[in-house]
Amino acid sequence: MNYHDLSKKELESLHASLSEQFERIKSERLSLDLTRGKPGADQLDLSNDLDGILNGFYLLQDGTDVRNYGGILGIPEAREFGAELLGSTPDEVMVGGNSSLTLMYLFLRMMMELWQSAEQQPRFLCPVPGYDRHFAICEEFGIDMVTVPMTDTGPDMDIVERLVHEDTSIKGIWCVPRYSNPTGCTYSDEVVDRMSRLPQHAGDDFVIMWDNAYIAHHLAETPDPLKSIMACCRETDTTKNLVILASTSKITFAGAGISFLATAREQLAQFEKYLGIAMIGFDKVNQLRHLRFLEDQAGLAAHMEKHRQILAPKFKSVLSILETELGGTGIARWTKPNGGYFVSLDTMPGLASNVIGMAADAGVKLTPAGATFPYGRDPENSNIRIAPTYPPVEQLNKAMSVLVLCIQLCSAAQLTKA
Repeated sequence: MNYHDLSKKELESLHASLSEQFERIKSERLSLDLTRGKPGADQLDLSNDLDGILNGFYLLQDGTDVRNYGGILGIPEAREFGAELLGSTPDEVMVGGNSSLTLMYLFLRMMMELWQSAEQQPRFLCPVPGYDRHFAICEEFGIDMVTVPMTDTGPDMDIVERLVHEDTSIKGIWCVPRYSNPTGCTYSDEVVDRMSRLPQHAGDDFVIMWDNAYIAHHLAETPDPLKSIMACCRETDTTKNLVILASTSKITFAGAGISFLATAREQLAQFEKYLGIAMIGFDKVNQLRHLRFLEDQAGLAAHMEKHRQILAPKFKSVLSILETELGGTGIARWTKPNGGYFVSLDTMPGLASNVIGMAADAGVKLTPAGATFPYGRDPENSNIRIAPTYPPVEQLNKAMSVLVLCIQLCSAAQLTKA
């Protein structure tokens, strides 16, 4: 039933019935968590063979002992793997520690010195809803954030291009191009093409932060295609403005993976010099064991199929509950991603914080309202990020039943007052 078609009396009766259900759930004293997109224990178990895989053999193909100092750009074998993954060349790739977030933070810290020397407060374009940790980096560095709406095919490029033309203080844009966090959309070929041309209008110090966090994280049997941004930037001569990032954090061990950064050779050399003051190199032993474990892109694909077999049923369950309980009600809409780690849900305007607070009272933790927007401010107060990956299916279903009940209850209350 569509809630908007109900009379005030019908809404009041519905609200009373839903309130009784909510009180019964509260009495169960649940403790469930849907806040972060963490791999579940069964996913982590897929990579247990990493432990001991080197079997005391620490030499690279060229005889280098990975237990020793040096090699800030990473071992050659890992750079080759990263180049194939990111559509780059090995001499454009750095292999880091377990977090690509660290690499993007350090890269932007280097760029801040350039931007600040221009005596202009830098600004960044932030497609929304988006990734809260991207926004946190900007906030840490005092970079003003300008929001851009997401469409089903990526950021609204008409708005992006207009802003870049109008405002010379805009120095970059955040992108999660495949299975975007949290909507799950994948950028179209046109968006990738237009993105590669942005630096031609924005200037030499403009950066495209291409965070391909979910590059291999498919939920459907047929993955979403994604055009190579590096190939496009080669055609437009803007590779020096491109920074591609990825990691194995949701592929192998979340806390003990490896990360990749790809950019133009001259930009990479500058970044290497910048990091060389503070470090000798990243964990090359971990890089080697990952290469022995994953081997190549075919090995990565086979490994990620095992992840898909675990995750696809969880996402299917979430979407089924949403459709069964909220479909046709007119009080919520949600994405149906083919990959990634999240489902993005929008309530009626003004209700997200109430829904999340009510769910917390019933023992279900959700990502805070506004987290998917810069400064934690969702102007519509409607977006909720659902993270289905960590809990077992039984707990996930219970948490979802609480969430949809809270959405129904808050919506009925608001429409009753209208």
